[in-house]
Amino acid sequence: MSLEFAAIKGWMGRATVKILFVCLGNICRSPTAEGVFRAMAARELPEVALTVDSAGTADYHAGEAPDRRTCEAALRRGYDLSGLRARVVEPRDFQVFDLMLAMDRQNLETLKRQAPVQARGRVRLLLEFAPQCGLLEVPDPYYGGVNGFEQVLDLIEAASLGLCAALRSGALAP
Repeated sequence: MSLEFAAIKGWMGRATVKILFVCLGNICRSPTAEGVFRAMAARELPEVALTVDSAGTADYHAGEAPDRRTCEAALRRGYDLSGLRARVVEPRDFQVFDLMLAMDRQNLETLKRQAPVQARGRVRLLLEFAPQCGLLEVPDPYYGGVNGFEQVLDLIEAASLGLCAALRSGALAP
């Protein structure tokens, strides 16, 4: 077992790292994060078994595919989100996932209100892993133009690289 993998396994206490990305409706930001992180982790952390998923804090779009503009922007960068479907965060998620990463403060607060006390420390903002971006929130591109979807991808790619580095180094250890 590599030292990198030992650090990851030690932090999580298990061989599979389970990460949930969360936004409001689960059709723009969080499915983008799921697809981008899954692709980057396959390249950056091939020795790590991952479970990656996304969900929304509201049930506006449950069962729907990601927004067409989200899929188009992601596909231009090589990320295929077409197989993803929106779902709502469930109470069980707080037991299953090792890390729940919210796209913005509103969803972070919603998750923390829903989380059992012992799970609140595993709920964080995604952009904590991309301090170089100078933002803490991934803006919602839903009501904006095409540039908003590109900005979301830029931020999520940066955060995904940071998350991979944090997992590799064991920096997420409590």
